[in-house]
Amino acid sequence: MSQYRTDAYADKAFPRALHSSPTLDFSPELSTSFEQGIPPCAGGPPRAGETAIDRATAHLDAPLAVVDLAAFDANAADLVRRSRGKPIRVASKSVRCRALLERVLARDGFAGIMSFTLAESLWLARSGFPDVLLAYPSADRAGFAELTSDAERAAAVTVMVDDPAQLDLIDAARPAGAGRGEEVRVCLELDTSYRLVGGRVRVGARRSPLRAPDRLAALARTVARRPGFRLVGLMAYEGHVAGVGDEVAGKPVFSRAIRLMQAAARKELAQRRWEAVRAVRAVAPRLEFVNGGGTGSVQHTAAEAAVTEIAAGSGLYVPRLFDNFRSFRGRPAALFAQPVVRRPGPGVVTVLGGGYPASGAAGADRLPEPYLPAGLRYDPQEGAGEVQTPLLGAAADGLSVGDKVWFRHAKAGELCERFAELQLVDGDRVVGTVPTYRGEGHTFL
Repeated sequence: MSQYRTDAYADKAFPRALHSSPTLDFSPELSTSFEQGIPPCAGGPPRAGETAIDRATAHLDAPLAVVDLAAFDANAADLVRRSRGKPIRVASKSVRCRALLERVLARDGFAGIMSFTLAESLWLARSGFPDVLLAYPSADRAGFAELTSDAERAAAVTVMVDDPAQLDLIDAARPAGAGRGEEVRVCLELDTSYRLVGGRVRVGARRSPLRAPDRLAALARTVARRPGFRLVGLMAYEGHVAGVGDEVAGKPVFSRAIRLMQAAARKELAQRRWEAVRAVRAVAPRLEFVNGGGTGSVQHTAAEAAVTEIAAGSGLYVPRLFDNFRSFRGRPAALFAQPVVRRPGPGVVTVLGGGYPASGAAGADRLPEPYLPAGLRYDPQEGAGEVQTPLLGAAADGLSVGDKVWFRHAKAGELCERFAELQLVDGDRVVGTVPTYRGEGHTFL
């Protein structure tokens, strides 16, 4: 795999240096070492309101992004605790940094990567990751040509299929001549959405067209009969449970409705998933894995006997969209800072840019959250801007031009599309700098 160097361990390979950082026990409280004050040091006493993250990055100019290794490791440990002994496959789209993928996969309880594009899957395989499951169907003909032309890539990467037309596309990309290239590992995806009122109401993402167990079995037979393909897995991602918080502040009735819906959805899916696995195993008895779950549903999905592994990734960084879950409390591990560049008046500062909305349905919950110092909020007339962002609140009067304001992104890995590198923080020190996917010249969009 790739190796990186750190400031603190200039003569050692990156993975060893990174894994040497201390791991903290998981705390059930929503807190982070970012918020802890630090003792005076040679640089003088901290200013009022200064935190460990300010001190650690005092020598660095914003904009910048950081990952707190203690929080990252604590979140990883809690995911393992909730997975009940079943291995966790790391969702790379929520991490987007090879060094941190290496770090978490070196821990007990984690095995394999769930990728988001075929180009990324092949790049990770070329980097030495031996088990990459592509979570979405692809139309990347050049990527399939590489996959079917290279035995090592074909052994490392499993592709997602929910339609025979996708098999046709792969076959069309194969090398010409005898043999027609390498055997392709295939995973089928089960639709997990919860249907009400005779199917007229859908709760959940529009993903696979394969909902009924018999339809999955039919496609499994198609794969089994088709030369050049081998069915090895089944996936079902319940995003309406794993990615939707069940404790909305100030809305107890709404929160209860979400919990009731999710409980009913889990029950329905557990039965249908078990039937689907049974139907597919009748066709492919050597099925290697059944993947399910997500950060918000780890413990529920792990309880299903039919599931052999859990997918999770956002729970390592814990972005703001995961603040509304009753079942677990993570520690925000990833932040980004923008510098104060103006002071338009009392109770107002302006920072450089920071308008990094998350994907999904547009809304205020997709915006980054001003996090530290506490008490700052957006100007409702401007919001988070492309090149400037006014922030309001009494905390603004304690900030000077050049000071940092820290934000939490709404989602996890999308932050890494904005920054070329991550500063790795251990307490009040930066112990390393590692590239994001973007920093290595890849966006995979």
